Amino acid sequence: MPRSASSRELTVRGLILGALITVVFTASNTYLGLKIGLTFASSIPAAVISMAVLRMLGGGSILENNMVQSQASAAGTISTVFAVFPALILVGHWARFPFIETAGLTAIGGMTGVLFTIPLRRALVTESSLPYPEGVAAAEILKVGQEAVEAGGNHRGLMALLSGAGLAAILSFATGGLRLLADGASLTLTLGSGIFRLSTGFSPALLGAGYLVGISGGLAMLTGYALSWLIAVPWLTAITPNPHHLEASAFATSIWLHDVRFIGAGAIALAAFWTLGELALPVIRGVREALSTTTLRSDTDRDLSPRTILLTGSVLALAFMGMLAVFLWPFTTSVLSAALFGTLFLFVFGFLTAAACGYMAGLVGSSSSPISGIVLIATVMVCSLMLLMEHLGALPAAFAANDHHLAIAFAIVILSGIVASASISNDNLQDLKTGQLVGASPWKQEAVLLLGCGVGALVVPIVLNLLYQAYGFAGALPRPGMDPTHALAAPQPAIVTMIASGIFRQNLDWTMLAIGAGIGIALIVVDRLLRRRNLALPPLAVGIGLYLPPAVSTTLAVGALLRWFLDRRRKTAHHGADDGTMIASGLVVGESLMGVALAAISGLSGADDLLALGTGAAWWNSAAAMLGFLALCLWFVRHVLRAPAS
Repeated sequence: MPRSASSRELTVRGLILGALITVVFTASNTYLGLKIGLTFASSIPAAVISMAVLRMLGGGSILENNMVQSQASAAGTISTVFAVFPALILVGHWARFPFIETAGLTAIGGMTGVLFTIPLRRALVTESSLPYPEGVAAAEILKVGQEAVEAGGNHRGLMALLSGAGLAAILSFATGGLRLLADGASLTLTLGSGIFRLSTGFSPALLGAGYLVGISGGLAMLTGYALSWLIAVPWLTAITPNPHHLEASAFATSIWLHDVRFIGAGAIALAAFWTLGELALPVIRGVREALSTTTLRSDTDRDLSPRTILLTGSVLALAFMGMLAVFLWPFTTSVLSAALFGTLFLFVFGFLTAAACGYMAGLVGSSSSPISGIVLIATVMVCSLMLLMEHLGALPAAFAANDHHLAIAFAIVILSGIVASASISNDNLQDLKTGQLVGASPWKQEAVLLLGCGVGALVVPIVLNLLYQAYGFAGALPRPGMDPTHALAAPQPAIVTMIASGIFRQNLDWTMLAIGAGIGIALIVVDRLLRRRNLALPPLAVGIGLYLPPAVSTTLAVGALLRWFLDRRRKTAHHGADDGTMIASGLVVGESLMGVALAAISGLSGADDLLALGTGAAWWNSAAAMLGFLALCLWFVRHVLRAPAS
């Protein structure tokens, strides 16, 4: 008996649509990442696009839409390898991005991330109370979209979603497209020799994400901001010489970039290891259940079979070893030990990273989960282990030649697999949360996630080569005579290059990382004490607040405080598809979709100011943006409080 249209889940047209959306999101995220160092979560806009297209094609169930967004979001997320591969250009090892090597390493790393999420699904999704803001938002969008086409659908919820999305898109277009509004405002103050900064952003998406995160995560992010810009930066600017006589704002920014973010990375690392310890038992139980062949489960609680997982993992391990051996072969014939080391590091550290990233994504959302911090931790670990093995004589002698040039390049290649794996784990658990809420089959989602990684990996080297040839990277231009002011900043690859070179050449300052680890210990103690009073201050979220730009942390906190205020006014916390959740989801959707459109225009035109009517830098741009943001918050509050009780 054929399945009804409402139960169709894995379809050919869905796979084709997911692949097409993949190309757009992968290209857009790669461009944005190299331009500003940030990306957008693609699951929500993928869900919206999927619903619209499948409705035009006729039919389209909530389960089919979920599969499309799962595939597309995986591919859009795998573009995070932009944080590593350009480092091979910066160190002078590559002059371009070879297609087979770049696509192969990206696909293998991403697919291992999918495999790692399978045993983590029960520990971090099914049996967890983590909020998963984007995952919940995507599920609500799929639900109201389905209800809207059924008799008696909840049109009020859909209108709330569309209203939030429309307002967010308008504000985002005025900010990023027309440049009539500033994206944030800051005030730099001095007290003696110390420099402080009060900062906020005007992003509708971050406001919505903060609402979905809730008060504990939001206040933790705000605490991270306070530790960063009200304590660490003033202290360091007061005791650090300013030999280049930078003005106060530039000097404070330099201190934050080169010192305080490393404190945040240290805090994240310590808190992540603590979290892994807390998660050890549920993770082990999840692994045991995932590999159990005796437990029978329903289709909505069944993962890929143990045989499929083990076979796929074995093939990926051999493929990664082969890629590493091919990378080293022109420079040394002693490749076995190094290739084996890289493969073991990917599968051991990659799984631990998947657990940490999944927890962080569940806590604060994929958009705000600091993959860059994981990149820093992985860079330190792989380079330190390689240096130790080199001293023990376990790695080829060629690694030490030419001031460790080959060792640095090889470490970056290993990191590419780790970053792809971590970013996919970070995003896929959001997708699996969405699937849980809409009644999807986990094993089918896991299959399309693997497919999404493969399709997205094919796009990455093409986009990287196009962007490098068109703009170049700061510090590395492909042709003489190019204008360096138009080069893409590529901030994460620059940091990876600095850390890897510093460790191998033994000139890296470990002080800030150690300070961050100490802060992480203190945060764990504080969180434990607060939990005795039914309060919480998640240490990972505080570390994230230390690491992320201040405008991100403060805007997320505003959204969280808005949620707290509305819950108190309504006397009870609302969950699910209430108007507040739908508006917050709409804010994320609207800015995400507008971000895709503006990124596509920038990529096609080669200019990020093609539509600009202003500069966005004048005081009136900031004033107008603040008024628009406050008006949005006021409208949000009035709409939710005036809505009838669900």
